[in-house]
Amino acid sequence: MTSHPLATATADHPVLRVPPASPEAAAAHFGASLAFHTDVSDVAAAFAAGGDPGFVLLDSRSTEPWNQGHIPGAVHLPTALVAEQARNLLDPAVPVVTYCWGPGCNGATRAALALARLGYRVKEMLGGFEYWAREGFGYETWEGHERRGADPLTAPAGAEDCGC
Repeated sequence: MTSHPLATATADHPVLRVPPASPEAAAAHFGASLAFHTDVSDVAAAFAAGGDPGFVLLDSRSTEPWNQGHIPGAVHLPTALVAEQARNLLDPAVPVVTYCWGPGCNGATRAALALARLGYRVKEMLGGFEYWAREGFGYETWEGHERRGADPLTAPAGAEDCGC
């Protein structure tokens, strides 16, 4: 069997300078990642299936961004208010999925941490509201319902899903 030319070039190769983890360690890491995260396509598919999706979607942004646009069916609870108001709005038996603006914002992460500290089972929606809108899913504003065309850099053109 012939080895791949990069298999031995770890010290000089920036990608492999630190070797990949063992398959067992990689499986543990990526399995854990999926326990903590979901993405906009999976959330949209859960909502599109109808009925109870089995989780509450929580928008952790302040009021102005919420009014600018939010995912239909989301509960609005700004990150700064989670500790004092979560128990009034959320059933601790129901998992919560948090989101904020997008990949450049850690508000959803901070909201998820606050919820976990209160005893909630929680995941963070990767991509946030930005990727929800960029992937062409509908959203609500203070003026009504809106939807943009899917950005071909974030969603497949002419297909139902990316096939992930």
